[in-house]
Amino acid sequence: LIPSFCQSKKVWGVDVDDIYAPVNFKNQHWIAIWISIPKRHIVVWDSIVSHISPKELDECALSDEQKVQYTLEPYTYARQTVGVPQCRAGDCGTFTLKYIECHALGIEFPTAFDKKHGKTIREKMALDIFRELPMCHEWENQDNDENLATYD
Repeated sequence: LIPSFCQSKKVWGVDVDDIYAPVNFKNQHWIAIWISIPKRHIVVWDSIVSHISPKELDECALSDEQKVQYTLEPYTYARQTVGVPQCRAGDCGTFTLKYIECHALGIEFPTAFDKKHGKTIREKMALDIFRELPMCHEWENQDNDENLATYD
């Protein structure tokens, strides 16, 4: 499926100023990035800062292969650490999506957005996604809910 945005003929940097993306680091950890096209700057949000060293992040951002391939003015980047809630291992994907959601909507990361609430955040996200699915209500009674009291 091609997202409707891709079919709309929008121009990066003219019609679209910001890009948000979840990024998988070494198939082990998810981080969120926000790319500001006009500022030529990338902000990195990382829910487990100790997982990727500053040196490793620099190497990703400044590889020689990419410098040769692209002759455009380079983007700067910063890893935001102040005010970024940290999570437990296994919750980084959920936190990555919440960082993107909060920033795109212009809201601060909620105070309840912490290690203790990772499971709750994941469950709420799953429910929100389920509710947005086309025809999700067709599955509501597939559990045969009307017969739950049969054995009472």
